[in-house]
This record gives sequence, structure tokens and C-alpha cells, in this order.
Amino acid sequence: MKLITSLIGIGALSFATLALTQETQSTSPAPEEKSSTTTEATSTAAPETTTATTQSEQPAAQRKEKPATTPASTQKRAVTAKAPSPVAATASRKTSVEETLKGNENRWEASYAGHDPSVAQALVAGDFEGVYWDGRVMGKSGVISEMKKDKDTYKSAVNEKLAVHSYGPNVAVVIGTTHEKGTGQDGKPFDRAFRFTDTWVQRGGQWQCVASHVMKVKG
Repeated sequence: MKLITSLIGIGALSFATLALTQETQSTSPAPEEKSSTTTEATSTAAPETTTATTQSEQPAAQRKEKPATTPASTQKRAVTAKAPSPVAATASRKTSVEETLKGNENRWEASYAGHDPSVAQALVAGDFEGVYWDGRVMGKSGVISEMKKDKDTYKSAVNEKLAVHSYGPNVAVVIGTTHEKGTGQDGKPFDRAFRFTDTWVQRGGQWQCVASHVMKVKG
């Protein structure tokens, strides 16, 4: 009888121990779930760290590259934009003087055909002295007076073979020929040519004729 009671007590104790063990296992978190949660948290935090590092490093790289690029391009432009050489500057000035004086001579001659003394008024200096084709010596007022008295009708009045010779920065001599065709006051046609030497001086930025010599070579 005591043996049966002992066996029943041992079986009840074993059952109670098994029930307690199962209850403990069901309430405690599984190791796999805990590991999974840790891994997920770690993987989520990793991109944030990488992004933060990239954003912080990128401006530093840009700032490092910008100073190196800007001076290089500026230096290249500075080297390219060189000042003209003295020879080139002299040639350019000579071309400018030639163009200006040839233009003045052509305007002056065309004003005879148009009977326009205002051109000579602007181009001839106040202290001008010239020798006319018939040997007369006249100043600026004499040149203007001759133009006003001219009653010829011009078909053409052009300069030919103009040559400009510079003597310093503000003095030049122009040698050329003038060819005129038309009808005189008497109704007769004329075809005449003159060779001239004009001396020009630049004053206050404007070229003025200060002396002239004219000779008749045709007509």
C-alpha cells in the first residue's frame, strides 16, 4: 500500500514539474526572434550612417576642387589676352592714319564737284598756306573764295594714286593726283588733272591741312 502511494506521489510531482517547464518556455521570448530584431535594427541604422557620411564629405570635396579650377581658367585667359606688340601697334596706327587722310582728301575733292565749301572749312587749318596751280599763294580764306567762285559743272572729280607718308605721330604728307571732268562756264567740256602735295598736322585729335602745293599736269 505504501509503495502504491509513493508511486502516485512521484507521478504527480513529475507531472507538476513538466507543466511548470512548459509554462516557462511559453512565456520567455524565442532566441531567434530576438536575434532577428537585432539584425533588423542594425541593417536599418547602417544606411543612415552611410548617407550622413556621404553628405558631409561631398561639400568638402567640392570646396577642394573649386579653388584649384578657378585660378587655372583665370590664368589661361590672362595668358591668352596679351597686349599687342609695339610693331603691331605701329602698323595699326599707320593704317589708321592712311585711311583717315585718304578719306579727308577724297571728301575735299568731292566737295569741288558739289560746290560745298563747308568741307574745306573743316579740313583746312586757320594758318594754312598753299600755292595754287597758277602760281598764286593763298591762305584758308583764298581757298574758300575760289570754291565759291567756281561755276563749272562737274561730271566727275576723283583722286588717284594717293600716297601717305608719316613724319612722327602727328605729321603726314599726302601726294596724289586729281582728275576732273565736266563742262566749264563757257559751255566747253574740260578734262584736267592736277598733282598736289598736302601737309597734314593732327591737332586736338583732328587732322588739318596746313600747307599745299598744286600743279596742273593736264587740260
